[in-house]
Amino acid sequence: MNKISVAIDGPAGAGKSSVAKTVAAALGYVYIDTGAMYRSVAVYAIENGIDIDKDREELTARLDDIDISLKNDGGRQLVFLNGKDVTDRIRTEDASMGASAVAAIPEVRKKLVSEQKKMAESGGIIMDGRDIGTSVLPGAELKIYLTASVSERAKRRYKENLERGIECDYSDIENDVRKRDENDMTRAVSPLRKADGAVTVDTSSMTFEESVRTVTDMIREKEADVI
Repeated sequence: MNKISVAIDGPAGAGKSSVAKTVAAALGYVYIDTGAMYRSVAVYAIENGIDIDKDREELTARLDDIDISLKNDGGRQLVFLNGKDVTDRIRTEDASMGASAVAAIPEVRKKLVSEQKKMAESGGIIMDGRDIGTSVLPGAELKIYLTASVSERAKRRYKENLERGIECDYSDIENDVRKRDENDMTRAVSPLRKADGAVTVDTSSMTFEESVRTVTDMIREKEADVI
């Protein structure tokens, strides 16, 4: 069976990374979490006192100082920023909002998209993000737009934070989700949208297992069509 390139786009909190990671492991694909790369740039800015909204020139001037690497550790993807493990740090709320801001900076996108395309050259990959099917992998054999309602995505993040021992307010999270959607969909550079030829998968009423099964079946069906 021939392995294909799979592009998964969609709004924050739709479950893209979790689904993509699980499916990739089951099918023997390489998983590339592009969102983690943008979150890492945001963490770099935050921890170096760079105001992403006001000091964009400073951030872009220091892009060469940012080294991001993704490593597999027994099925779990670890994210390193300049040699430091930031796997958990990039999942905090400030990193999430910061990621949306840095993703709107053309120079940041140019740097990361270039790296992502190189990662995908060998094929047999599943890549998720905001503009994978539209900008990074427009020629992917399978494009999926994975989404869920705002309330459902907020509930998932709220539950995830509580499980990790992070104090939070549901209404604040829901507002953050709405703001993140607006930022991602209205930014001037590669805004979030459904790619041409992409298939929509709404996970609002699906369990995680159902979401994984749906995407897995779609990939297997597409693999059978590739000669």
